[in-house]
Amino acid sequence: MRNVLMVVSGPSGVGKGTLVKALTKKRSDLVESVSCTTRAPRENEIHGREYYFISKDEFIKRVADGDFLEYDEHFGNFYGTPKSFVKEQLQEKSVVLEIDVIGGLNAKKAFPECVLIMIAPPSIEKLKQRLVSRNTESTEEIENRMSRLEFELSKKDEYDYVVVNDDLSVALEDLEKIFENEKNK
Repeated sequence: MRNVLMVVSGPSGVGKGTLVKALTKKRSDLVESVSCTTRAPRENEIHGREYYFISKDEFIKRVADGDFLEYDEHFGNFYGTPKSFVKEQLQEKSVVLEIDVIGGLNAKKAFPECVLIMIAPPSIEKLKQRLVSRNTESTEEIENRMSRLEFELSKKDEYDYVVVNDDLSVALEDLEKIFENEKNK
């Protein structure tokens, strides 16, 4: 069995974070990478747990120093995966990145053996309902996220797998099967 670098992407509100957290909780052989971001923490987010919250200047310096496996800017903020963390963890365990589609495609360029998994919503209406009900963004932010939906889903053919998250337990089972299959290749 081999250690695998998995990338989980999909539109905001599709349940990526919930699925990744559930899978890493079930699997002691899988760790979630913690990305850096320049956005402000949301309520209950802790530096070093959900993200490393850093300044834009520090982020730009780290890009220049080649510190990121992948990075991207969207919704006015930068996001990036620390290369050193991924390489260190892959020595002992598999690693999962929860990142946007551009980051996922960039990670595949930098690390061709990584496995790309797109989490898709059952419908656009259900996705918008999820975004509204989580009550973490303004109406304008929700509309910005919804406007990006078509672009993100247009990249699904460049991904190795697509998992539709209509039922969380079924989607989690699908995600774990993919992980098992990839580890056993």
